Amino acid sequence: MPQAYTPGLRVTPRTRIRKHRRLPLEGDVLVSVGDAVTRDQVVARADLPGNVTTLNLVNRLGCSAEELPDFMLKQEGDPIEIEEPIAETRPLIKWFKTTVNAPISGTIESISRVTGQVLMREPPNPVELRAYVNGTIVDVIAGQGVDLETEGAYIQGIFGVGGESGGPLRILTDTPSEDFEPRQITAQHQNEVIVVGGRLSIDTIRAAQSVGASAIIGGCIRDSDLRELLGHDLGVAITGQEDLGPAVVITEGFGQIRMADRTFGLLKTLAGQDASVSGATQIRAGVLRPEIIVPGTESIVSEQTLKGLVPGADVRGIRTPYFGLVGKVIELPPELQKVESGATVRVARIDFPNLGKVTVPRANIELMEN
Repeated sequence: MPQAYTPGLRVTPRTRIRKHRRLPLEGDVLVSVGDAVTRDQVVARADLPGNVTTLNLVNRLGCSAEELPDFMLKQEGDPIEIEEPIAETRPLIKWFKTTVNAPISGTIESISRVTGQVLMREPPNPVELRAYVNGTIVDVIAGQGVDLETEGAYIQGIFGVGGESGGPLRILTDTPSEDFEPRQITAQHQNEVIVVGGRLSIDTIRAAQSVGASAIIGGCIRDSDLRELLGHDLGVAITGQEDLGPAVVITEGFGQIRMADRTFGLLKTLAGQDASVSGATQIRAGVLRPEIIVPGTESIVSEQTLKGLVPGADVRGIRTPYFGLVGKVIELPPELQKVESGATVRVARIDFPNLGKVTVPRANIELMEN
């Protein structure tokens, strides 16, 4: 029986996770299939070509482009140091000699007899690709990267900023709705992944930055605080390259929303364990969610897997008046029903804690995948 696509966030205590790790350009893979790797281990490396600087020496030396090689002290491929002489004239009277020094350190890439220009390139910048999660290499793509797999807890967020990081999980609130004071973040939280059940204020994030936390996770954030954190309005929702220090992951959304009990409860059971966190988010085509991965959670009993939107599945409201609330599907009426807006749509009967059973358009909920 066909069914409409329902967006979903994965919040599960145990699943198999496969990560594709790729270099931005061709390089060397340093591991083999079957190797066990840790999240900070370098699995591939490449050299990013250095910046190019151009000098027009014809005017500087008062010669023609064809004559230029005769005045060069350095040839193509030669290394150079900043302020080292690379070309000079040879006048009869030495006081009239003109010397040109290298503006950068690097190598001479080309000397043109046509344009009279010399191209110099700075030393290459090494690019190291880390495993990101503890796991096992299952595939090697020569010159490009690796695929690795791990098993453990997997939690997706709604939105995040900042790149990949990791560290031990530290839960700083007892409940997902507890008010949090930034002064509770101290130097002992350096290199840790901090979890706050409620709202992440700009002061809380600044406190995490100041102590060198690896990441900070919260239920919600105000758009004004996000704007202040980034220094600009977020346009196209593609993140992950921000240099913020800690990665920031929001599990529920914007405004004032407590973290879902299920998400907060799972994070509490994982307290003290090593986590990998990514704030990278892409909302357009090729959706990418921020994530928290805790490998090797063998002691946690896996929940029953529910496939798709079926009775018994956990869902979250994604539009008012149930935005951010988590409930359980109790019925999926097959017939179309008319809703308040006047539209005739497919609906679901949801049991929201403290609200009871309500009827919601299926387009207004997302699946909380096990």
